[in-house]
Amino acid sequence: MSCVLIDDEPLALDVLADYCGQIPFVEVRGQFHDALAALAFLQDNAVDLVFLDIHMPRLTGLQLAQLLPAPGPRIVLTTAYDTYAVRSYELGVADYLLKPISFERFLQAVNKVRQTLLPTPAPLQDASPTAPDAMFVKNEHRLQRVAFDDILYIEGMKEYLLIYTIQGKILTLQSFRRVEEVLPPERFARIHKSFLVSLQRIEHLERGKVQVAGRLLPIGDTYRDSFAALIRAHNQL
Repeated sequence: MSCVLIDDEPLALDVLADYCGQIPFVEVRGQFHDALAALAFLQDNAVDLVFLDIHMPRLTGLQLAQLLPAPGPRIVLTTAYDTYAVRSYELGVADYLLKPISFERFLQAVNKVRQTLLPTPAPLQDASPTAPDAMFVKNEHRLQRVAFDDILYIEGMKEYLLIYTIQGKILTLQSFRRVEEVLPPERFARIHKSFLVSLQRIEHLERGKVQVAGRLLPIGDTYRDSFAALIRAHNQL
């Protein structure tokens, strides 16, 4: 299955290219930072799938999608904003991926498109031999890779998250909901409306609190029972 990657952020392109490289049947025909250059390529070259960012200079992803020749390639939108879901539905895009994009969610989108192209698609469970070990978060003007093993805990600060790692702190404009979708649920747990912890980094529990990296973090009443059940399941009591 041939595809083209379009995003004005080089690191975002690197993430998509890395994910494509892990799927044997996906071939990247081109990577573009500029939407107009991508449009010129697509007008002369047929591909099966386009991964398309929305917010780009000169020509947005939604505008580009409307200019593609018909019948055109399947389109998967990749964006940090969820406000364009209805518009994407009207354009008939194949999928809508919110950044940071996990490999599992990326593979799901690829599988969805592949099923529309092949009458009897092969199962994709073995497309990735190992589970992802990191996520990418937006930090200032770049996408930063954060290894799951390095995360100590995450603190919510209004619309921002502060990710504490063994190397230091990373501030990102992100929601707990999106991060929880990416983090492996067997390794991380929400313990409070403002805290999410790595289970392997918990040093001890005491009177409704957990200690991680020398800091005592509260366990909220809403999360107390589910967290206790998760700890028992991991044989950490």
